[in-house]
Amino acid sequence: MSHSEEGCSNGDEKKYNGVRRRKWGKWVSEIRVPGTRDRLWLGSYSTPEAAAVAHDTALFCLRGPSSAGHLNFPILLPRILQADMSPRSIQKAASAAALAVDAQLTKKLPENEKPVENDEITPYLDQTQIWDDKYVHSEMNEGSSSVEGEALSISVEDMEIYL
Repeated sequence: MSHSEEGCSNGDEKKYNGVRRRKWGKWVSEIRVPGTRDRLWLGSYSTPEAAAVAHDTALFCLRGPSSAGHLNFPILLPRILQADMSPRSIQKAASAAALAVDAQLTKKLPENEKPVENDEITPYLDQTQIWDDKYVHSEMNEGSSSVEGEALSISVEDMEIYL
């Protein structure tokens, strides 16, 4: 899954590597584990940017610095990443980074533009608007300790990683 082409109803939507949109409006991400036929489920998110950050984090963990040219947001990689992480650790790191971005983006949107659980199109923000905010950087660098409240709102699709 290199680009999100399926499930997009609006040709104006920005497409991110490793991200696709469900019929009901959630943005999801998964990635193939190199050398296997396995896919690593990275989660469901309210915004495509959050799903893209999850994909970037996992891609970097799995393929290392050589993947930098294929990242959606190369400046957003958490600093705590290691090359020898287990698939479960990669999922956790990707989820923590994405939830921080999801929470920040959702907080920035006016109430009438917040993502909902239907086919409504999520408004997009410029990358500089997202990443200039110190909150996002501190959330991603500190790990998931301060985003545990958001982690409690995991959707049913996320349960696939536990089964």
